[in-house]
Amino acid sequence: MTAECTLKVSSPAELIASVPYLIGFHPADSVVVIAMRGKKIVFAARHDLPERELPADAARADAAEVASVVAGQGVTGATVIGYGESARVTPTVLRAAEALARVSVPVLDELRVTDGRYWSYLCSDPDCCPIEGRPCLPADSAIAAAATYSGAVALPDRAALVDQIAPVHGPEQEASTARAQRRLAGLYDRESHEVGFARQVRRAGRVAVREAERRYRSGKRLTDNEVAWLGTLLVHVAVRDYAWERTGEEPWWVSLWTDVLRRVEPAYVPAPACLLSFAAWRTGQGALAQVAVDRAVAQEPRYEMALLLGDVLQLGLHPRAVAGWPAVRPPASSRGVPMADRFGGAEPSPPRGHQAELDLLVDPAPQQAPERAPEREAPPWRVEMPQPGRAVVDERLGRMPRRPKRRRRAV
Repeated sequence: MTAECTLKVSSPAELIASVPYLIGFHPADSVVVIAMRGKKIVFAARHDLPERELPADAARADAAEVASVVAGQGVTGATVIGYGESARVTPTVLRAAEALARVSVPVLDELRVTDGRYWSYLCSDPDCCPIEGRPCLPADSAIAAAATYSGAVALPDRAALVDQIAPVHGPEQEASTARAQRRLAGLYDRESHEVGFARQVRRAGRVAVREAERRYRSGKRLTDNEVAWLGTLLVHVAVRDYAWERTGEEPWWVSLWTDVLRRVEPAYVPAPACLLSFAAWRTGQGALAQVAVDRAVAQEPRYEMALLLGDVLQLGLHPRAVAGWPAVRPPASSRGVPMADRFGGAEPSPPRGHQAELDLLVDPAPQQAPERAPEREAPPWRVEMPQPGRAVVDERLGRMPRRPKRRRRAV
């Protein structure tokens, strides 16, 4: 969302209404951390509610990891919102808030949303926060209308996001793949052997990548035969990296690699899945970036590029770490190499404790020195859903329920 499409959020109900457009889908059984720099929302992190059997130490470590990522964005305050039944939401929201406080991120509010109503854990005034809760805004509220008009999309749930990159099988796909394999075999020159074959593959791959770019830039798409041929060529790292280096921030890059990913045979999934993940991360669709990485890893658990992109999402690395891409070129093999060396950015602290999954929403504006936290009694916040760097955190959190501390909040 651009500066011309700014949502003015002046109440908890309006903030809750804006969340689906920040993270890209309506959260359920989740905890969302909305972080601000001054009065501008710059970061959002969504967490799955914890499994009840998750050990308390692991749950606390998870909350600490996410809080560290939030603090690393240079924010001046955060609001924690839990979605679901009270028994599961309450301990998770409190744990997240405590973790944020430990890394010096002021918590502006702690909210629970259940069945269309919300409650604040920081307010005990019955006039402000009645025991039956306050109603959330309707689906057709002014906030939702303004966000939709500006082009923001809120899918029904995360499963709908996964469905966007689900495989599409047609009767011609297997035949197209077989033809592409025979075509690839035809590039082999017995006299020049491996060197000549590699040269031929690189040449063919560059032609195929540029043609795909031209097609999707103009709003067209590849045929089944062309998708199968490109997918076959992308198996070769030199071709995949050529496509990677050319990936920009325009939305059609996401369309290109989404279409290729959905239409290739399973054996060819990892490369286009990773190219989609990188394009989505650069264009502000962190949740999509994560589900694309998940699909690559499901097909090939040791796929190097998927592991690298998983680290990028896990650590909350900002897309501006690759400003000037493709001049910033990660090494061919980067596992074990410091993150700063991989993408040229400042190396973030590695996660500790229980492993967590990350997608990201980060404001693309240049990092600024933290401003003073906004006064609690005077939001209003500006919700500017950014293009590059949208982030969602998928996290497993868990701790034994305990009675929440009741603290009075100024009205």
